Amino acid sequence: MVSGAKKTFSNHYTLNTLEFSPNSPQYTLPLETEDIENFRSLSDKIELSDAMRDELEQNGFVIIENPLNPQEEDITAPYKELRSMDIPVFITSDTLLHLYHLQFDESLKEIEEREFYGLICEITEELLEKSTKTYANTEGDLKEAARRNVAFFAVGLCLLEGENRTHAIPEYVADEVEAELKLIEAHSGFAPSPIFTYEEDYSQYVPRGHYTQSEELKRYFKVMSFYGRMSFLLKGGCGDCLVTKEDAELQTIGASLIAGYLAGSPDLMAKWERIYTVTAFFVGLSDDLGPYEYIDALNHVFGDELEPGELTGENINLMKAKLAEYDSPKIYGGTGRCEIDPPFTPEEADRCLENTEGFRLMGQRFIPDSYIFQNLVFPKVEGRLFPTGLDLMALLGSREAEKRLDELNESDYPGYAKQYAKLKAEFDAFDESDWNRNLYWAWLYTLKPLLKSYDDGYPTFMQTDAWQQKELNTSLASWTELRHDTILYAKQSYTMKATGILPPEVTGYVEPVPEFYNRLLALTTMTEEGLDDMGVLDDAGRRRLQNLEEVLKRLIEISVRELEGESLTEADYQFINEIDAQFDGVLGDLDEKAKKTTVIADVHTDTNTGKVLEEGVGYVNLILVAYKTPDNRILIAAGPVMSHYEFKQSMDERLTDEAWREMLARGFQA
Repeated sequence: MVSGAKKTFSNHYTLNTLEFSPNSPQYTLPLETEDIENFRSLSDKIELSDAMRDELEQNGFVIIENPLNPQEEDITAPYKELRSMDIPVFITSDTLLHLYHLQFDESLKEIEEREFYGLICEITEELLEKSTKTYANTEGDLKEAARRNVAFFAVGLCLLEGENRTHAIPEYVADEVEAELKLIEAHSGFAPSPIFTYEEDYSQYVPRGHYTQSEELKRYFKVMSFYGRMSFLLKGGCGDCLVTKEDAELQTIGASLIAGYLAGSPDLMAKWERIYTVTAFFVGLSDDLGPYEYIDALNHVFGDELEPGELTGENINLMKAKLAEYDSPKIYGGTGRCEIDPPFTPEEADRCLENTEGFRLMGQRFIPDSYIFQNLVFPKVEGRLFPTGLDLMALLGSREAEKRLDELNESDYPGYAKQYAKLKAEFDAFDESDWNRNLYWAWLYTLKPLLKSYDDGYPTFMQTDAWQQKELNTSLASWTELRHDTILYAKQSYTMKATGILPPEVTGYVEPVPEFYNRLLALTTMTEEGLDDMGVLDDAGRRRLQNLEEVLKRLIEISVRELEGESLTEADYQFINEIDAQFDGVLGDLDEKAKKTTVIADVHTDTNTGKVLEEGVGYVNLILVAYKTPDNRILIAAGPVMSHYEFKQSMDERLTDEAWREMLARGFQA
């Protein structure tokens, strides 16, 4: 039999050495607007209130609602508008992060539509056929396990075919299949699965993210959610187990049969691995056991050949014993609606996770933020039902996030400090290879330079607490886009249930964060090389990524010169002034809908309140930044920045991008 090893993709990540000594020109705060050479020219075109002017003077910058278009959803559009008004542009990290998000999301969507939808159809049909044959040719528990597998794959096929079904549901599983489909379409929260018997959160089957953009993508979302969430459990019959001993044994037999089918067919296994490997490059490895682990266990117990009739009695016990050697899931994803009884201890949570151990065909992936959230809510942290994006940002190095957690009393819960310290030690120990194991982790690693404190060599405005708040907002918005893009594959955490103008020669400025641009360049190159190596990158996607790489290389050069107090060249100023044309090459043939900043993702579910934590990106704002040039002039430039929202929403009403945009248009305030 074939088996597979755990994969890492850090070999695709190369971070170029970057050396510079920050020595940018400084000015003194508070700043007098009279000292800004082009302030009068800018204020004639962009009206500033007294409060905005005060903030500009106090911090050296101010973020305002975009007066050019208050409902702007294209982050590159303001550059062209500002240039047409002869207002110097400030190139923001927000823009580059959003442009990378567009490459990531569009590449993934294109691969899913072109290749993965067809592959999952073929995998489903083949596994359904094999399960049907096993059902027809066996007896006893083996026959019942095969029957349940038929039901499992019949649901998958129905989800793929939608309303235009061409395959008949076998009569002997029709009731369970129709009942399961009804629950998936109703998506009304927790209910017992007709096939698996334990409770499942059916609210998770609402297509979200880019999966609302076509019927095919909607069907792909539903079937991959089903294959990613439903687990063939190992344990049963104990006091807090989710299924009976008999059900656990049947589910283990069923999972072993599926693993055996994959192992016995190189072509079928190659199809499964194609989807799993490429999506692992984007998001990571499964948090649950899957074909690799079960095939290894089959090899251990049965050798190179598996006869279905051998999956009985003591052999099943040997399978369970071997599978028990693997690590339990690290993230509770809602399986079985696990309930915790008093006393509410972390050990109770660990036992609950152990009870969810089992086989998932396309298991949802371990992501660090869900792992963080899981460890910072009940029962690990007493009384805390919801995490916040600030938890992640603090652990990525944001002192501003730590401060805000304290101000909001989010760090006051019993046990929070202890859990936070454990997580900090764990994450601080990661090296560059750990952080760049896949695109998801590398995206988070790219944010870290934005979240650090800036010392005396950086521009004056960057040394303020207000700038730390700005960069925190930028990072939260970018993380929201990451969660939006990966909402199908990333394993969401759950709280367990408790029973109790410038002179003509100066045309603009680049946000001087070369370390950030350098990491984003490494991430973009990793994306291009990794996808190209796997043969899933089309020509349009390759051109977009290569254009982004070239833009980032120039931004690194320019921002280093800015930081070191050097004068920029005419070519540098021309590049800044014409940045909108550069961005056109990055955007390529993307349609207007794909370019919108207004996206949303639910990132955590609390089973106690029946609510989810939503993270949204809103309309594009403008930032006005005062900077000092090497010839000692203070100038002001403007650029687009993202807005971020965090709020709670009923789990039965998980938001799509379309619903979120309607809320924003109505004037939503968090």
